[in-house]
Amino acid sequence: MLIRAKNNRQVELRKLRPEDYDRLCDYFRHLQYETTRRYGPHAFGKQDIAEIYGSTNLHKGYIAIDIESSGVIAYAIIRQGYIEHDGNRLQSYGLTLNHDTDCTYAPSVADAWQSQGIGNSMFKFILNDLKLSGIKRVILWGGVQADNHKAVNFYRKNGFVTLGEFEYNGWNYDMIVTITS
Repeated sequence: MLIRAKNNRQVELRKLRPEDYDRLCDYFRHLQYETTRRYGPHAFGKQDIAEIYGSTNLHKGYIAIDIESSGVIAYAIIRQGYIEHDGNRLQSYGLTLNHDTDCTYAPSVADAWQSQGIGNSMFKFILNDLKLSGIKRVILWGGVQADNHKAVNFYRKNGFVTLGEFEYNGWNYDMIVTITS
């Protein structure tokens, strides 16, 4: 799917493919420390990425590519179900978890491309794909750091609600969105 970013550049949104792994590693190498400090659903090496996406159908990757540079400018990982480590905490909010209809989401956007509409467009693209897969709820992977105001606002703008908060290297919010038909 092609979109136009707020900076008027054309961007392709699509699922991650094995031939994208090198570009994705390059994307990770160019993220600023502050971004990588906040983002960590998996290791950033090519072998790690290949293992995540090659071993099972548990994960789906999505990327945004700047047409002009051919570089990855945003990435998101979806994991079928929920992260076991988060399960007890999520259930403590009264949530009944379901590996078949829940998924876990971790997005990132390159520093220079933030506030260009890429994250919103990509999330809508991902939601459409998840609907077709029978997913009913999207849970943030490990929550979101409470002091990451830009991310918290992004999630709220996209329909996420706060389930509760927890302390892990600072305060974090568990957030979830229900997918409507």
